Amino acid sequence: MSHIAELPLWASVLVSIFLLIGAGLTLIGSFGFYRLGSFYDRLHAPTLGTSWGAAAILIASMICFSVLQSRPVFHELLIGIFITITTPVTLMLLGRAALYRDRAEGNPEVPAMDPPKGVIEPGAAQE
Repeated sequence: MSHIAELPLWASVLVSIFLLIGAGLTLIGSFGFYRLGSFYDRLHAPTLGTSWGAAAILIASMICFSVLQSRPVFHELLIGIFITITTPVTLMLLGRAALYRDRAEGNPEVPAMDPPKGVIEPGAAQE
């Protein structure tokens, strides 16, 4: 049996609004993921959709269970912190790995790596 039926109307409306916002932001992020062409462009859309969409869904969960249990429920904050920290780091590492792979394969669409400072490139004029 579900205890959601015991949720007051004001809380139900508030939870529904946050769930719709979260689902909408996640959907927008997935459309961006679908529409953008290159791997590097696709790194940005899911980050925002995941972070803000998950935040709205977690707020809805906090409101729902705080009202049902008659006490503040903050367990979802740990999930939010975890998502906020891990998503950008993971996508940065994926981007660096793809950049390394593309440079190793000699992909002409990827800019070449700059030489370290103080290293003279072959064929460069010396003063």
